[in-house]
Amino acid sequence: MSDKTKKYLYRVIMVICLGVFIFASYGLITTAIDYNKNRKVINSIQETFYGVDEGETSDESNSIRAGFDLLQKENDELVAWITMAGTQIDYPILKADNNVDYLKRDFYKETNIAGSIFMDYRNDVGSLGKNTIVYGHRMKDGSMFEQLTKYQDQEFLENNQTFEFDTLYDSYEAEIFAVYITKTEFDYIQTDFENDIEYEQLLTRIQEESMFETDVEVNADDHILTLSTCDYQLDPNDGRLVIQAKLVKKE
Repeated sequence: MSDKTKKYLYRVIMVICLGVFIFASYGLITTAIDYNKNRKVINSIQETFYGVDEGETSDESNSIRAGFDLLQKENDELVAWITMAGTQIDYPILKADNNVDYLKRDFYKETNIAGSIFMDYRNDVGSLGKNTIVYGHRMKDGSMFEQLTKYQDQEFLENNQTFEFDTLYDSYEAEIFAVYITKTEFDYIQTDFENDIEYEQLLTRIQEESMFETDVEVNADDHILTLSTCDYQLDPNDGRLVIQAKLVKKE
């Protein structure tokens, strides 16, 4: 191989390496920008939500509660709020007419890699069904549903077995009864049941899947909340980390 050919190949390799470096750097920079934008959006929404006096809530039945009403003026697809002590999870929950829109869009419907926490389109926040499902990404900066992984530690679970779930109309205490890793072939996000027996069969399967036993009892009369996020170690595409809790309505 001549020196001229060697120099040419060296230049080609350098150009390729430079291109790969630029592409990788661009990806890292855009991700960092999205993380920063997401933090600012969430902080702003939290300030609005928690800045409203609870006494401003209307006494009328089916009225939208204070905090939600202000935020709904900015996005009328807001349906609930989730707060989990011991984690960063303190987020609005959105709901579109599909399960795709909020995978890569923030509260203001702007493109963002972190997406939003969102409710399954099949659920009805006005009259919660037997199984209400909420989805969220696991982001490397610890945001969104990344910190659901903490519940894989039994001590953490025992110290944080309940969390807050608020809808437009009601407040609930959610009592965790199952934590597990599974694949999407298990229909843990089933929302429609022919009868109580079918629902009880799902509850039994869930408890069998759980990595821990809890003292929370669930039966056909209960409504549950399902938190679902990815688990890349089990399967890059179909792995899921699932937290499920019984909803107890607050007076």
